[in-house]
Amino acid sequence: MSDLEPVLKDMDIPRNEDGPVFDEPWQAQAFAMTVGLHEKGLFSWSEWADIFGAQIAEATQQGRGCGNENYYLCWLAALEILVDQKKLVSLDQLSVRKEEWRQANAHTDHGKPITLDPERI
Repeated sequence: MSDLEPVLKDMDIPRNEDGPVFDEPWQAQAFAMTVGLHEKGLFSWSEWADIFGAQIAEATQQGRGCGNENYYLCWLAALEILVDQKKLVSLDQLSVRKEEWRQANAHTDHGKPITLDPERI
């Protein structure tokens, strides 16, 4: 059992008997990136929880806080804020990378994996 398992079990992560449930691959990727960055010691779980909680509260106030997609949109927004605050990636770098993903997605046939230039990673 990892150090995070008890913390993750206490979070309101959509799950079934096997663990977290993801509707889309990007949700699992956002989850995995967050856990991976935490396990590398780049932020504390309480720092994460504060930012994520604020995103959930904002989304709920705006009427978009329910369902797996909105939950993970909040998760992703919190991750973006945290990596900016920790200077892991600048917001400009993040914007460029998002556009690269958008372009790659637009030019990838349905059902095929989306790939990016490995030199840019």
